[in-house]
Amino acid sequence: MKRFIQLSCITAVLAVSAVAVAQTGGYSGPSAAAAPAAEAKAAPGGYTGPSSVPLMTAKDLLANGKDDQRVRLKGKLLSHKGDEEYEFADASGKITVEIDDKRFPAGVKVDHTNEVELVGEFDKELIGESKLDVDQLKVVGK
Repeated sequence: MKRFIQLSCITAVLAVSAVAVAQTGGYSGPSAAAAPAAEAKAAPGGYTGPSSVPLMTAKDLLANGKDDQRVRLKGKLLSHKGDEEYEFADASGKITVEIDDKRFPAGVKVDHTNEVELVGEFDKELIGESKLDVDQLKVVGK
């Protein structure tokens, strides 16, 4: 019985690994991190229609954004800073954004040439760097 349980556990781990390897997509642009980041896992598709979340610029968000405010930004991910942090830029300026691997669209490579739309919650810091915690990432152009 013990051997059966061990064999079942090994089979489950291999099955999960095979699914993870089969998924493609994620950020593939430049990285500012010292060590290369692991390939991002893709997220399943979701709602892609219009949004009532206000579109803002990076500069306006940093200057006037409120903590926990829901916002939408449109621009490019310039580089991977490490872990879940990326440098985002639009015509007005730059902001650090936090994007979990599962937020990247399935089967789509995202790099510094893609225009993306980010929806998330602004994390305003009194001391330190304010960031956007991304809930949705949509590629809107190349």
